[in-house]
Amino acid sequence: MTEAEAPLAEIRSLPSWLLGRAAARGRALVAEALAVEGLKMWHHVVLSAVRDLAPVAQADLGRGVGLDPKDLVGVLNDLQAAGLVLREPDPADRRKNAVSLTAEGTRLLSRCEQAARAANDTLLAPLSPADRERFMELLVRVSGTRD
Repeated sequence: MTEAEAPLAEIRSLPSWLLGRAAARGRALVAEALAVEGLKMWHHVVLSAVRDLAPVAQADLGRGVGLDPKDLVGVLNDLQAAGLVLREPDPADRRKNAVSLTAEGTRLLSRCEQAARAANDTLLAPLSPADRERFMELLVRVSGTRD
């Protein structure tokens, strides 16, 4: 079978398909690295957001990471049970919970960030340093996510 006759040749030529495949591979690599630390992807995302926003109202945290409130409660329950976050009354509004990292949460997040970087290095290993930089610039432009 020639390349032109390969199954899904038209689909495989679409940038959206290729980006999806690359994203799936990247997610799998990062998920595997985080699993070593006992975390799932959403745990890592929420820990990172809490570090950046803390103390943060639980509702604001959910909106910030784009997670349904019911799902966020489950993630926060896991993180709190593991001693990684604290939920305390928000000093600005006692009716709300404010979330912050514990010292152990900070240490674990640091290890997870290193693991995620290593997984992304594996993902981008076929690219030279210059290609990686250009690829990241292009991804930011295509994704519409400016700093």
